[in-house]
Amino acid sequence: MNCRITSNDIRIESWNQLVDEVYFDSWKSSLGRFRSDFAFRGLSDCRYQLANSFLRNCGNRPELEYHLLRNFRKYARTTESGQTETQLRSLVLAQHHGLSTRLLDWTYSPFVAMHFATANTEKYDIDGVIWQVDFVKVNAQIPEPLKVLLDEEKCNAFTVEILESKFSTIHQLDKTIGARQVLFFEPPSLDDRIVNQFALFSVMTTPTSILDEWLIRHPDFYRRIIIPAKLKWEIRDKLDQANITERVLFPGLDGLAAWLKRHYQPKGG
Repeated sequence: MNCRITSNDIRIESWNQLVDEVYFDSWKSSLGRFRSDFAFRGLSDCRYQLANSFLRNCGNRPELEYHLLRNFRKYARTTESGQTETQLRSLVLAQHHGLSTRLLDWTYSPFVAMHFATANTEKYDIDGVIWQVDFVKVNAQIPEPLKVLLDEEKCNAFTVEILESKFSTIHQLDKTIGARQVLFFEPPSLDDRIVNQFALFSVMTTPTSILDEWLIRHPDFYRRIIIPAKLKWEIRDKLDQANITERVLFPGLDGLAAWLKRHYQPKGG
């Protein structure tokens, strides 16, 4: 099943082209190094929107976010102190454990994004997609007072610590920088899964916003790489050979079982 191609889409025709495209514009002459400014998100179906799980679960009921997060913080028991100390840390922890939140998962690694675009073998008759969003440009357009914090830290991505230094609550973040703004931030290293997936999050300052709609108004901030269904098996096999698998990205017995189940699934089975 094919996707409608837009001016921001590149439909790849080979593994080599895919590797070239995910490293698009990554050469930084000032550094003499390859350093991509893109965050990546792989999806098994190119028709999927960049809609967060809160919107998918709760619909257009933004007031429910407060109650979800309040009760998560009330009942969460963790072995590490401080993980629910602030609303933002609670939001990250809740997302990490499957609660519906306004966050979207991204990765610095194009190969991790390839994994998520090809992990679901039930979608091998449908074109996949890798979203590339220039998080440096996104974060550079964020209004004050957050922008000055990035300048002071001399970094391109926010961290939880940076955000907490200015905002004690999610509502305060929303109110200060305005509705329907977007920023990218790095989560704390809660466990090996966060670390191995080279994770970062996007957050919009309205829980029911859809990131696609924001990106359409900023076409210079993103690209989409369309992965034809016919190439998914080849990409999957090469990722497995490179050890980009559930066994690594989801450390533990669940990840091991998911990898073995898929790895030994006959082609077309």
